[in-house]
Amino acid sequence: MRNNIKKGILGENLACKYLASNGYSIIDRNYRTKVGEIDIIAIKSKILVFVEVKTRTSMDYGYPYEAVNWKKQQKIYKSSLIYMKHKNLENYQIRYDIIEVFLWEKPKINHIENAFCI
Repeated sequence: MRNNIKKGILGENLACKYLASNGYSIIDRNYRTKVGEIDIIAIKSKILVFVEVKTRTSMDYGYPYEAVNWKKQQKIYKSSLIYMKHKNLENYQIRYDIIEVFLWEKPKINHIENAFCI
């Protein structure tokens, strides 16, 4: 379990660096509600982006994005509504992205914009 937590933190840190280098402003990380958690919340071009990060060291369990099933999407969506109301950001356009982080010899990132919509 400890290794999975470290792997997740490393993946989220790499995802934040990637987003920042591509013009995103990170405004929050690991936002928790009773419903669920949002890994990264960022803004780019007046769009509020909720990002789920999935990190893998192998393909034994398939592609990382496959772990963001309908149930997980619902949790992210509901948490995003709570976040927007709590932070008074209800006038933004919103988008839900997934960032896959592959921890091979050299880390690789795959950014899936508009990964799902509710």
